[in-house]
Amino acid sequence: MALLNQDSDENPTPGPPRTTEAQYVASRSALWSGVSALFTDGRGRVVLEDVDYRPARLLPGGAIDAGEAPSLAVAREVREELGLTRTFSRALAVDWVPPGAPGYPQGFPGEVIYVFDGGILAEGDFARIRLPEREVTGVRCVEPALLPHHMGPGNARRALAALHARINGTGPAVLEDGRSISPTCLDDLEVLRTPRKPQLWPWHTGPAPDELQVRQSWGWLFSEDGRGLVLIGQDTGSACLPGGTVEPADHDDPARTLRREAWEEAQVRISDPLYLGYLHDDTGSQPCARVRYAAAITDWEPPSLDEATGQTYTRLLATPEQAAQLFDWDSQAAPQLAAVRAAREELGLPAPVRQQLTELPSHRPIQSPAVR
Repeated sequence: MALLNQDSDENPTPGPPRTTEAQYVASRSALWSGVSALFTDGRGRVVLEDVDYRPARLLPGGAIDAGEAPSLAVAREVREELGLTRTFSRALAVDWVPPGAPGYPQGFPGEVIYVFDGGILAEGDFARIRLPEREVTGVRCVEPALLPHHMGPGNARRALAALHARINGTGPAVLEDGRSISPTCLDDLEVLRTPRKPQLWPWHTGPAPDELQVRQSWGWLFSEDGRGLVLIGQDTGSACLPGGTVEPADHDDPARTLRREAWEEAQVRISDPLYLGYLHDDTGSQPCARVRYAAAITDWEPPSLDEATGQTYTRLLATPEQAAQLFDWDSQAAPQLAAVRAAREELGLPAPVRQQLTELPSHRPIQSPAVR
């Protein structure tokens, strides 16, 4: 729509009258604008607020005041609602909410909502939370897969898409009604749509004691760029590391278990595994050890059905830090990741450049002959 140039000395050309600035401003679509903050606890659960004006729960946040920058608006809302002073420098998502969306008043014109990364709240942060006298009545931590049970559908989609963007570590996701217009692997696979199984077992370096049965063997399997392999169940969106239960055919050799499982589950072959340590699982009637190894991927073939589980896994490459965000490991993640980094260096592999999670190619690329 052309504007009338009032500063021009030239005679206006004949034709329909041009739009004035006032008419142009009045013609623009009016949208609400809002902000949200995505906080998680140490286990990767999303922090939600209970509010007194609707049954569904919300991310911390609210409306942007006239003339207020989004990053300042989210800092103000978090301070008002939780009593926490934070600065926000990273947007995870920008979502367009369409007119007439459920949960909004009649005549709602649509809204643009900026979702900012609030990071991880430690126990001390939760102790410092101070709720206002009105509106916010409580705070809870919710497993990502259970967000639709606590939030409105659009809000739950937006929160999970923002969590995917945080894990990918790339620029903000552009959403329309909570759905990415450029979906990543995490979006396409609907990763975290199934509740994760807590694995809060203590981590130990060194061999498992003789009296503790080694029940499972899992591996951090690295590609040439230093990223590790994570398997995503196509029917569940659940993540796992390659590996599985030690079977009689493995002759009590967990490294042999890992080689077998890596092939059966992911169709990858690996170098000689490096032992990292074990997790002491004392949650059942019979305590056991779940050991961890690291190895380099040496070859692979296209994925196929895993007969043991009845499903085909999608093979994603992620940094160890990204992979850890797909599991419920709590404080036990840090010492394990330290061992993983040391093993990666021992294997002669580089520290990976952070990028969004991508699939392992179906076939190993053909290496070009050396130029003489």
